[in-house]
Amino acid sequence: MRLLSITPITVTETELARRQARYDKFAPTGLTVELRNLNQPAPRALDQQSDVIESDTCLARDLEAMDLTRFDAVLPDCVLDPGFRQNQDPLIVGMLESVVSHLASAGHKIGAVTRNPAIGAELVRRISEYGFDKEFVGLEVLNLSFDAISDDATWNSALRGALVALEAKGATAVINGCSAVDVDESGLKLKVVDPTELALQLIADRKVQLS
Repeated sequence: MRLLSITPITVTETELARRQARYDKFAPTGLTVELRNLNQPAPRALDQQSDVIESDTCLARDLEAMDLTRFDAVLPDCVLDPGFRQNQDPLIVGMLESVVSHLASAGHKIGAVTRNPAIGAELVRRISEYGFDKEFVGLEVLNLSFDAISDDATWNSALRGALVALEAKGATAVINGCSAVDVDESGLKLKVVDPTELALQLIADRKVQLS
């Protein structure tokens, strides 16, 4: 199975290679992922609501212009599911939609962390749009810069503090609200979900309906 993934922002070649390496690491046997940078002029970080909206628009335009016949599915490289619309093209898989659906069906109470408030607001909006308000117990914002995405120590330090608050809210599983962060799960009481890793596993296991 061959997947195409597209970044939600314009990233450097170094960052593109780092993200591709994560896909190579997480892709189950029989599944390959080709990661591409956005072709559209796009934000270089999702720091404001306007960036989030522009990212969604740019990725949707990229998909319209691409020949996708070589791929079995498209997985936008972002937990906010830019370019994805429910009940439309089954070729396009929403990372967040598939992960939240799976966790809810497994009986989890779901929490999430995001780097900043703009990303958090869109993640909460999407979860509500997908119909999982009852399963979602809350969001914690880490208030980190874009550089923290590739700084595992900084991200994981902030994450551990946020997990205390989410556990108090009743969360049994927490979505790490970035598709490009490596989570250190050692010593964690709560299940922390890497959305990229889980989405790839769900696709490989045919638990996501594809065209």
